[in-house]
Amino acid sequence: MLLVIDVGNTNTVLGLYRGEELVRSWRLHTDKARTGDEWAMTVHELFGLAGLHFPDVDDVIISCVVPPVLFALEELCREYFRREPCVVGPGIRTGMPILYENPREVGADRIVNAVAAYARKRRSLIVVDFGTATTFDVISARGEYLGGAISPGLVISAEALYQRASKLPRVEIACPPQVIAKNTVTSMQSGLFYGYVGLVDGIVARMKQELRDDPCVLATGGLAGLIAPYSQSIDEVDPDLTLEGLRIIFERNKST
Repeated sequence: MLLVIDVGNTNTVLGLYRGEELVRSWRLHTDKARTGDEWAMTVHELFGLAGLHFPDVDDVIISCVVPPVLFALEELCREYFRREPCVVGPGIRTGMPILYENPREVGADRIVNAVAAYARKRRSLIVVDFGTATTFDVISARGEYLGGAISPGLVISAEALYQRASKLPRVEIACPPQVIAKNTVTSMQSGLFYGYVGLVDGIVARMKQELRDDPCVLATGGLAGLIAPYSQSIDEVDPDLTLEGLRIIFERNKST
C-alpha cells in the first residue's frame, strides 16, 4: 500500500491507498518538535487501531511546507518503513507546467492540489484550499498552473482579532444565525464568517474575469465544508483532494 503524507502548518494529514482506493486517512496536529521515533509511535498506534501494520506500507510520498517535520518524517520512513520516501519538490515530475515567475516558490501543497483537480476535471479550474492560509490556485484548460492568491486563513484572522483588540474575546469559528448580531460573540462570528465568504467570492470573481473563462471551483481543506454552503462561487468540496494529488504524483514518478 502507498502511504501519502501532507504536512501543513497547522495539521498533517495521512492517507493509505490500496491502488486507487483511499483505505484510511488520519488528521493530526503538526508538531515541529516531534521526532522520527515519536512519529513512529503515533503512526504505529493509528495503524493498530485500524488493523494495519508497518509492513503493509510499500511506498511513501510526502508533501511538506514545514522543513523540521520533513526531516523527522524521512527518519520515520527510513528506520521503520525501510523505504526512501518520495518528496514533492523541485525536480519531481508533476505532469503540469508551472507558469510562475519562480516555480520553486510555489508551495508543494498548491501544486499537489492543482494536479489532482485537473486530473479529475480536465478543464479550467480554481482550487480554494482552506488551511492555515487560504490559497487560490488557477489551472488553465490545457492543464497549466497559472498562479493564484494567498490570504490569511479564517482561524488566523480570528486569532488576530482576539490578540489585537483588547476587549474582544476568543470565539469559535461558526456560522451565526444572522448577519445582524445582538451580542459581541455573534457579532465577531458574523464579521469573520460572512466577511470570509465575501473574500472567497470576491477573489474568485476577479480571477474569472482575468481568466476570461468559466472555471470549475473546487474547495478543499479543513474549513471548506463550513464555508462552501454559503459561497456563491464554490462548485464542489473535495476533502481528500491533496491526498489524491499525492497518489497521482507518486504514480508519475515511481518508475524514475
